[in-house]
Order: sequence, then C-alpha cells, then structure tokens
Amino acid sequence: MIAVIADDITGAAEMAGIAHRLGLRVKLTTEPVSAPDCDVLVIATDTRSMSREEAVSESRRVATALRGITGVTHLFKKTDSALRGHVADELEALLECSGYKDALYIPANPSKGRIIRDGIYYIAETPLHETDFSFDPEFPAFSSSLSERFPGAEARGIRMADATSEADIDEAVATASGTTLLAGAADLFTTFLKRHASTEERQAGKVSLDPASTIIVCGSTQSKPIDCGIDTAYMPTEVYDGASASEWTAELAEAYRKNSSIIIAIRDRHRTGKEIAVYLRETMAGIIEALVNIRQPHELVIEGGATAFAILRRLGCDSFTITQEIAPGVIRMRSAGGMYVTMKPGSYPWGGLF
Repeated sequence: MIAVIADDITGAAEMAGIAHRLGLRVKLTTEPVSAPDCDVLVIATDTRSMSREEAVSESRRVATALRGITGVTHLFKKTDSALRGHVADELEALLECSGYKDALYIPANPSKGRIIRDGIYYIAETPLHETDFSFDPEFPAFSSSLSERFPGAEARGIRMADATSEADIDEAVATASGTTLLAGAADLFTTFLKRHASTEERQAGKVSLDPASTIIVCGSTQSKPIDCGIDTAYMPTEVYDGASASEWTAELAEAYRKNSSIIIAIRDRHRTGKEIAVYLRETMAGIIEALVNIRQPHELVIEGGATAFAILRRLGCDSFTITQEIAPGVIRMRSAGGMYVTMKPGSYPWGGLF
C-alpha cells in the first residue's frame, strides 16, 4: 500500500482523484488508519494551516503511526504546487520518523504550465511572486526562487530540482533511490504511481449538480465568480473586517430556506496574515454548519483547502469514498453520512462541473 501525507485536504483529494483515475482502490481520511482493502491511503493533515511547530509535531505523529500500519510499503509527501506551507520543516520531520535517508522536492506541475527553471518557479512563464499568489493571506509569494523560499534545505537532506517538462518529472522518479522520499505535486505523484503500482486509467467522471440542493463555498483568494444559475452571497466587508457574522448568517439561512441552493464567497482581499486566514475559514465553517443544520444538501462544493478542512471538521466528516475525478484537482466524494462533497484548490479551474 502507498501512503500519501498531504498538507491540506484539497491536495489530499487531488491525490486520491489521481489514484482513482488510475484504477486503484483509494481511501481518503484525516487520520492514519489501517485500510487493508485499498491500494492508496491518503491522509489530509491540514498542516499548511498550522504554526511551524504544530506542523512539525503533526508530521512526526502521522509518519510514526504509518510505520505501525501493516502493508505500507511506500510514502509520498504531497505539497502545494505554489510553494506554500512549512515544506522544509515537515520534510525534515518525516525524514526523522519514516526511515528515508533524504528527500527530493519537486513542486512543479509542467502539465499545468507550472515549471521550475534555474531554480525559479514560473506559472505560465510568469514568476510566482508576480502572480495572485503574492496575495495569499498566510504564505504570500515574496520570491520565486526555491533557494530563497527554503534556505538551507540541502543541509537538512532536502534536494530541489528543476522540472520544465513531464519528461523531467519522469527522469526524476526513474532515477530516485529507494531511500529517497519524493515530495511534490500532482505530476510527480502521477509518475510515482505509474512506476510503483499496477494502473489502468479511467475516463474523467461527469456529474450534474442538483440545483435544488447545493451549497457552494468559495473560500480561496484565488476564487473566480461562478455563473451556474445559483445566487452568490458575498461576505460583507464589515464581516470580513471582523464584525459579527450573526446577522449575515441569518440572512443566508433565510435565503437557503427559500431557494434550497446558495453560493457563498469572499471578494475582499485587503487583509493578510495568519489571524485573518483563520478568522475567515472558521467564520465560513460556522455559517455552513448553520445551513447544513437547517437541511443537509445533496451536494456540498468547496473551493480552498483550509476552508474545506475547517468546514468538514465542523460537520464531523473525516472519511470519504472517491466517486469521480471531474477534472484534475476537482474531486467528488461521498461522506459516510451520504452527502456528496466536491473540492478543488483555489487556483485550479473547475473543469466541466458547472
């Protein structure tokens, strides 16, 4: 069995979707658990939203637990494809607890125009720090240089490599030692699976959302407007700035009772930092909990990993069966309670979902 440790839940869902597409049996959970009936076990840790100390502690805990699970033969570390998170600290912790001797970190996704050339990260040929990722509330891209983002990484056993094409990814996986922990994004994981598991690719799934029973949450700074015939309620600026959300929650509840479906989004971006990021996702989680208590929707669609983790934790959803990969990174899952949950990272396109 291959175990994947992801630093946010949309990244975990993306990995699970890739494994599902390749015909493998996959389980997504928020805890390292024994899963004898699956080929790929994906654990969503949400460490990207933690402090550095908390992220290191959680990485050690999960890696140690995985060593005690019978059947786990390989480990892959999923990281953000835009360099966000406590990457070097988490990798160092995993090396201490997993038995791997070193790590190879390649966050590039050449298939999506995200490449690393001469140590510089580009999205569609634009340096990362010149993109919207410079507005990220927790990990703003102040530089596009991997060595500047993660100084001293090599001294900690973490190698970083260029990748301007999928061929570069293939070569990196083919030449990696069995004692090297691979860490990175979707392209690296896809190649890793094809080398270490027997795969048979499935077609991407299709789904028609029920317009009479859908909640859509846009919780990312990368969110774009969605035009699918459902009204969008934007967080009022005063709530974004810290005012009580009780009045807005009551308005949303009334609209949800009347229309059965709703889109909730954030459009302000004038505040950054850990405090505002935590406030926004916890506020959104409380609102969605209130709406689901009125009536559980058939479909819950969430954009943004930290927001998704906060909402699903509030709703008590911790284990999922993958039903469809609608597009790369857009994954539909069924919770134990029967509600369908579709998630994607904020910067990815929705594919044909709408």
